[in-house]
Amino acid sequence: MPVPHRNYANARAVMPSGRLDHASCEGFRSDLAEHLDGCAAAAQPMVLDLSGLEYVSSAGLRCLMLAAKEAGAKNVRMVVAGMQPVVAEIFQISRFHLVFDIFPSLRDALAAVSPEAAQAFDRG
Repeated sequence: MPVPHRNYANARAVMPSGRLDHASCEGFRSDLAEHLDGCAAAAQPMVLDLSGLEYVSSAGLRCLMLAAKEAGAKNVRMVVAGMQPVVAEIFQISRFHLVFDIFPSLRDALAAVSPEAAQAFDRG
């Protein structure tokens, strides 16, 4: 799963789309690892913008848990934003709202991790 990203000032938004399941998890983890390395090197927080994610399976949740652990080990703050209702329900049921700070929108998440990133988002 190619994971596009966009930098907003000193924060990186990573935007997976489609389904995060057994078939896509390893590709997602590989791509996300590169983003985590970049964030660690630049001391950037990362926002996982999940607005394009339609579904997360148990394999996908495991993938996200491993990413959260890796982010912690690399001293990268990782937050989640913009979940669709189905994904939000899966996060709630699996108690992943206790693993990640979750924000309703990308802009809200950027504002929480960096005022400069929110200003860059507002400028377009």
